Amino acid sequence: MIDEQKPRTVRGEPSAAELRRARFDAEVLPHLDAAYRFARWLARSPADADDLVQESMLRAFRGFDGWRGGDVKAWLFAIMRNCHLTGHARRERRAAEPLPDEGDPRHAALVCPAPGPEAASMRRDEERGLARLLEDLPPEHREVLVLREIEELDYRSIAAVTQVPIGTVMSRLARARAALKARWSMRREEERNAVR
Repeated sequence: MIDEQKPRTVRGEPSAAELRRARFDAEVLPHLDAAYRFARWLARSPADADDLVQESMLRAFRGFDGWRGGDVKAWLFAIMRNCHLTGHARRERRAAEPLPDEGDPRHAALVCPAPGPEAASMRRDEERGLARLLEDLPPEHREVLVLREIEELDYRSIAAVTQVPIGTVMSRLARARAALKARWSMRREEERNAVR
């Protein structure tokens, strides 16, 4: 009878598939947390971010043999961004169902009855405020700001991820930083006026 199990190599050496998997694990998996953070900024919901990371990692694994070296984190983020844009375009083609009116019984299912956290620390408040300010930025500004300031990619890597020239990355970063600073200052002024 013919043995139909996995092909074995001589002297117990790992197969080509096992070597490829080990190389992928060593090169790409250390960036999984960063990929999730970036996906969270792109997708804006934990469930969508999970799906985006899963799809991106699968595509990265399938295309790993085609990776020609360079910054693997930027390569992974470029795959993730492309997956997000593809999914976003697909969702826009589908018809959206409007939210129910307040009188509609389905509306109660959308409202969370639990109160928000009342003992949040100042740091958590600042983080949430910053997240809101980042979400208000245009996507192309938010994207480069997150990649540079949170994920700490260099300009060349950001240009590779976003598929724009480095000069465009630099100008988007400058505009994003200026917009964020202006919004932050305005928010602080509103808070001061509300306390008075």
